[in-house]
Amino acid sequence: MEEEKNETEYAASQLIKDNLRIIISVIIVIAIAGGIYSYSKRTQPPVGSEEEAVTQQAPGQEESVEVGEEDMAAVPEQAQDTTITSQAEETTAVQPESKETEGSFIETAGQGDGVTHLARRALANYLEKNPDSSLTPEHKIYIEDYLRKHVGFSGRVYVGTSAEFSKDLVRQAIEQSKKLNDNQLNNLHKYAVMVPSLS
Repeated sequence: MEEEKNETEYAASQLIKDNLRIIISVIIVIAIAGGIYSYSKRTQPPVGSEEEAVTQQAPGQEESVEVGEEDMAAVPEQAQDTTITSQAEETTAVQPESKETEGSFIETAGQGDGVTHLARRALANYLEKNPDSSLTPEHKIYIEDYLRKHVGFSGRVYVGTSAEFSKDLVRQAIEQSKKLNDNQLNNLHKYAVMVPSLS
């Protein structure tokens, strides 16, 4: 009995010595995976706790959630007077939108939008109402850039940021794009292929 126990212990210690690199590698991989999992859970908002708080509330009480200054910057000014019930509702409430006035298009930024995206939407809205089949994707790239530079907007674009593109400015950009020579259009081609929605 004593020999079998010693033999088993020797075999186990020999197995560990022979496979030490593999064992350490597995432990490192598990530690990294655990760290990634922990980090991803920390960055997600606790949805369940907000739902529980709502269900435990008395029927006659008003609900309110504290919202920081960063969150309030993303909400349009008229919506700041209302009570925000959850962060999830706030992010879905501000969608990219377009409004047309008599002389302009007002584009509101969504998640990941920049001034070029807003200019692209303004151009699409203009061309929807005033189709021009002579415009190629290269012309549209030029027009977007022209609008971006001439709209008079500076600074960062946040969710809910609006930019106004006058219809005259869009018309002027289209006219300027039609004056481009073949070399300029060929140069713009490399940018046009990166935006498949323009074709």
